[in-house]
Formats: sequence, structure tokens, C-alpha cells
Amino acid sequence: MKVVLFGPGPQFKGGISNYNTALAKALEKQGAQVHILSWTQQYPAIIPRDFKDRSSKTDFLEGTNITVEYLTNYNNPLSWAKTVSRIKQENPKVVVFQWAIALQGIPMGWIAKKLRKSGIEVMFDLHLVAQKEASSIDRICTKYGLKHVQSFITHAYKTVNELKDVFPNREFKISETGDRNPKEKNQVLKLYHPIYDLFEPNPNLDIEALKKEWGLKKNVFLYFGFIRKYKGLHQAIEAFKLVAAKRDDVSLIIAGESFWKTLDSSKLSTKIKTALFNLASKLVLKKKDGEQDYNPLALIDQYKLQENTLLLNRFIPNEEVAPLFQVSDSILLFYLNATPSGVESLSYNFDLPVLAAEVGHFPETIKDGFNGYLAKDQDIEHMASVMEKSIEQPILRENVRQSAEHMSWENYAKAIIQPYI
Repeated sequence: MKVVLFGPGPQFKGGISNYNTALAKALEKQGAQVHILSWTQQYPAIIPRDFKDRSSKTDFLEGTNITVEYLTNYNNPLSWAKTVSRIKQENPKVVVFQWAIALQGIPMGWIAKKLRKSGIEVMFDLHLVAQKEASSIDRICTKYGLKHVQSFITHAYKTVNELKDVFPNREFKISETGDRNPKEKNQVLKLYHPIYDLFEPNPNLDIEALKKEWGLKKNVFLYFGFIRKYKGLHQAIEAFKLVAAKRDDVSLIIAGESFWKTLDSSKLSTKIKTALFNLASKLVLKKKDGEQDYNPLALIDQYKLQENTLLLNRFIPNEEVAPLFQVSDSILLFYLNATPSGVESLSYNFDLPVLAAEVGHFPETIKDGFNGYLAKDQDIEHMASVMEKSIEQPILRENVRQSAEHMSWENYAKAIIQPYI
């Protein structure tokens, strides 16, 4: 059977691109013929950010028969029509769209509407419904984007409830197994965020030698991924400051790119984009929701944590991911709000305990004291105590492994294609 996956291809940065690639590989292992149909540009042209991965050398699709085509330009409606034609030409049983950004609802909703009568099952894989920095435009785009979708996949019941809030008059049929009728509407597969297996641990890595090389102490906390306000890096640094004041055996790794600082700010094109984007943001966002000036890294100098901190403030290429997780003892996810997290999933791939704020879906996936610890929302002192507790009462790696056993890509892929096999 044929499956088309619509979403960012491997040349793009970030978790959604990795997710789309991992899903393609999982579906192929189940016997599907998979075609990734990708954006060429995912967002309005005024957004001042470089979304391309220009540093990774690893090809995650090497050795597969998966094909990738870069076709859809957010800013060119003619490419949306070409996308519909290409999907119909492939004639898949199902097309799975990756949904994580409400602003993409305009082209994605238009494409979904055009496919509705084609006989192809249109599924949207919802990484979230409610945007983390919601605006009036986001709410309009969300409703339009999801209006014509036949089937949905969610990774948490929190997302199911958000979907019900958008369409309060619909009766959704919810399944946790993939059991559904592809010809019916309003079907929801409540699954999970599968455990990333793209990044494999190096069994021969000399962890102690690497810690010495990087200047790390005995107990290492990791913040990984894009630096964005909702991910609460400022809370992690503030909590770490309290821990470091009591202990001389702790280090913090911060590995990730500042989300809004990827372009050369001296270029005229960047200045124009930034000015236009800031103007648009002021029109649709509440002032407190903006994050262009978010700079938690300044706290490192302010709190004199330089000797305790390894800062890699750049995009981390695929080849460098595994060692960062292997030298760490736990991952810090002290988010302000949360949807199922790719970083959390990646941590489970390395059997790494999670220290997270008690927000969003985290209480669904983290059993406090078993596979991680939960901290009270926006309570810095409690976050610090949780960090200390993780040292004094460490989580067993076997517990982390056990809690993630059911979250396989194999079962996830089987749920998607179940009606067709």
C-alpha cells in the first residue's frame, strides 16, 4: 500500500522533520510504500529565521526506498494546487499531515479540503492543537486548517480535549488501537509520541573521558533543543543556580539554538524581515506573548555559572546528539506549558530520566519517582529540590526503559495502516 506523508523533509531543522522521517521509516518496515511530500518554505516569507539544517551529514533515509519531494511553498498558492495533484497522482490509501503550527492552517486546510472527495483518507497527526503563544490569527487558522480533516492522531488526551474545544458540536470517536472506518469522519486515534530511534547511543563511548574533556562534573543536567520561552530555560537556570550554591559536583549542559537568532542581523534583508515580523506580531499577539527578546542565557553571567555550564548555543547536528545525552544524568523540561515533547521522547531513547514541570501532558507520561520527577509549575525552589532529589535518589534507567516499552514506532505505524492490512 502507498502512504504519503506531508510535512517537513529531512533538510529542515527540528523535531517535526525528525518525526516525519522516523514515521516514514516505521511505515516502510510495515510494508508500506512511502513518499514524503515536503514544504520548500513552511512559513510566511517575513519570518526572520533560517529553518534549513545546513550542518548535519547523517542521512536518516539511507538504505530505504522512501522518496522525498520538496514542492509546497507557503507563499505560493499555485504550489498548493500542485501538491493536491501530486498526492492524487500517487494515489495513496492515506495521507498523513504533520500539524504543529497553526499558521500553516491556511495552505494545509485548503489542501485537505481539495482532497476530501478523492477517496484518500486524510489524517492530521496533531502534535498540539492550542498554540503555545496563541493569537487571534492562530485560532482562525486552527479552525480552518482542521475543519475538513477526516481522521486525527493525538499523542495525549490533553490534545483530544483541545480538539473538542475547537469543534464543540462534533462527536469524536476515540480509539487507542487504530481501529476505525476510513470512510467515516471525526475519528481520533489517541496514541502517543513514539520513542525516537534515529539517534543511537554509542556503546563504546568513554563517558568519563568525555566529561573530563568537556569540563563536566559528576552530576550532569541537560537542556536540549531550540531555546524558546515556553520551554522555560530561564527556570532551569534559576533552579540550577540554587543547586550549584549547595553542591560543587553539578554541571548544566545547554545545547540548542536560540530560535530567533539564526540570521545575520547586519544584513538588510534580515532587518526588513525583522521589522515586518515585529509589526505583524504586535498586531496579533499580546505583548507578554512575544519572545523575540527572550534571552535566558544572560542569566549564566548574571549568576556567575560559567564554570558550571557547558554552553553550545547553536543548532546541534545529528552526529553530535548522542554524546550529549550519554554524558547526562537527566533532562530538564521545566516548561511553562507543554504538548507531547520530542525532546522527552529522545530522552527515553537514551534511558534518560526526565525532570519536568507539572504542566501539560507531562503528568500523563511521567510517573513521579519512577521514570522521572515532577516539579510544581513555576516553582523555582521546588524545581531545585527535584534536581537535588534526582542526585540523592536517582531514577533507575531500567524504569525509564520499562515506561517507554509500549511507545514504539512499530505499534504506531501499525495503528495508522491497520484498516488497510
